[in-house]
Amino acid sequence: MMVPHSSGASRAVELSRFVLTSILTFSGLVALALVVLCGAAVVRGIGVTRNREALHERAVLVAEVERIQRELVVLRDTLVAMGDRQQQLRLLAGMSVLDTAVQAAGIGGPVGAWAERDSVMALGADGAQAWADRMDLDGLSRRASILARSIDLAYDSLSNHQTRLIATPSILPARGRISSPFTSERLDPILHIVRRHQGMDVAAPAGATIAAPAAGVVTGARWVEGYGNMVTLDHGYGVVTRFAHCLKILVVPGQRVKRGQAIALVGSTGESTGPHVHYEVWVNGKAVDPKTFVLPEDRIVD
Repeated sequence: MMVPHSSGASRAVELSRFVLTSILTFSGLVALALVVLCGAAVVRGIGVTRNREALHERAVLVAEVERIQRELVVLRDTLVAMGDRQQQLRLLAGMSVLDTAVQAAGIGGPVGAWAERDSVMALGADGAQAWADRMDLDGLSRRASILARSIDLAYDSLSNHQTRLIATPSILPARGRISSPFTSERLDPILHIVRRHQGMDVAAPAGATIAAPAAGVVTGARWVEGYGNMVTLDHGYGVVTRFAHCLKILVVPGQRVKRGQAIALVGSTGESTGPHVHYEVWVNGKAVDPKTFVLPEDRIVD
């Protein structure tokens, strides 16, 4: 029933249940379609936004991977230079050079489980590149560790070698001439009998300086029968030196001395026929020719 607000006649419209149901159904379908379309538009908008974010993230990731690759190249070149230097260092230390295969550290694979690799490789080309970079980085890390250990060993060897050189006798204890060398037999000038001379006599003016032939520790500074005033130095590594017939001793037991440091004055104490220093070198408890512990340019033989 349609009743106008004016004075016009009223109109009656009859609708069947089927028509009314159809109208309501159609209206519901239209409303549902509108909801679906709106939802699809929202979802699409979200997808576009996420896709843009993913593209941006991928661009950033690609740029980062490229930067890492450039740094890997620099790191590889640096390790090559370090490898050359450590080989030179090993040679200076008297060590054999490191095998090229060992130095390259080509044994073994990257750190990580296979499942981890599979998950990375599943990312496609980017994953494959990332895994390749990972392998390069792991290899370079192993190589750096090997070089570091090799350099440490060479340094320790050099340090020990340097310490030993400092403690190895290499100069005459006094400036003079060798009046009597080390020999298994000689006529003793005092006793007039043939016996072993287990040292070297260096003739020098009385009062001349007797210098330590190498770094060491004073283990003896006293009068010894036959030797007169005698100084004994322990240089380590089984090397001991003795200096006899001194006029005056300038050091005390326990004192550390350096090569060239004055330890006594040339004299003629004990069984001696004139001012000189009787110089002995003992290695592992055995007397050896001191001449082998004197540099050639420092030898002055009578």
